[in-house]
Amino acid sequence: MSELTIKPLGTRVLVLPIEAETKTASGIIIPDAAKEKPLQGEVVAVGNGTEGEKMEVKVGDKVMYGKYTGTEISHQGKDYLIMNQSDILAIV
Repeated sequence: MSELTIKPLGTRVLVLPIEAETKTASGIIIPDAAKEKPLQGEVVAVGNGTEGEKMEVKVGDKVMYGKYTGTEISHQGKDYLIMNQSDILAIV
């Protein structure tokens, strides 16, 4: 596995979204067009925080975030979201 070379600055967080389910509980396959955008992910990198705001999340935390939160980026074949820590709703 290659080393992640993205280092968020300040209070930003890099999140790897957890893919949405492809089947319902009863086994119905959900088409790509009907899938919800993932609202949970795993923190893979964090900034150092600022004097006014310390970092509450850490690498490895599973988090929930809003539907339109963050900026999508692709790196080494994976899609990530980079967002401010304040955009994270909860650690799950």
